[in-house]
Amino acid sequence: MLVKGNPEVTVTLPSETEIRFTCVFHRPQEVLFEAWTRPEHIRHWWGCDGSSISVCEVDLRVGGSWKVIMRMSDGSDHPFRGVYREIAPGERVVYSECYDAPQFGSPEWLSTVNFEEIEGGTRLIHTIRHRSRQARDGHLETGMETGAIQSLHHLDEQVVRMLKGNVPN
Repeated sequence: MLVKGNPEVTVTLPSETEIRFTCVFHRPQEVLFEAWTRPEHIRHWWGCDGSSISVCEVDLRVGGSWKVIMRMSDGSDHPFRGVYREIAPGERVVYSECYDAPQFGSPEWLSTVNFEEIEGGTRLIHTIRHRSRQARDGHLETGMETGAIQSLHHLDEQVVRMLKGNVPN
């Protein structure tokens, strides 16, 4: 179930309802936060390998909503949406996240992302909290762990482009 041997991303289950991804980036905290929260950047890193983002809307304020539609290479769309609950610029963002697919029960969870400045970069800690152990385990069984790790690699690539001033539209 959990990927082993990946030195860049550590995946843990800190409680019966949580999945946690921890990754150290040798990138500035503020730039990682910007990449995580601005649609012009999200569309270039969010999603697993072979996917693209057809819709990316962000109203970055407490109570503001967000929406992303991930399109897979087979043409299928996977819609996600949520509401921002807490924003500490550069440091933390908390939001609900729903896989908006009624055929799968439209599961929802709470994501908390912390950006911690460390020597030489930033430690990103993304904690996903489900309503139950069954919901958490069901989420893991979808293969989301591999896709989340791929997204973190894409995030790093996007931040490199941002730092070089080479940001695609």
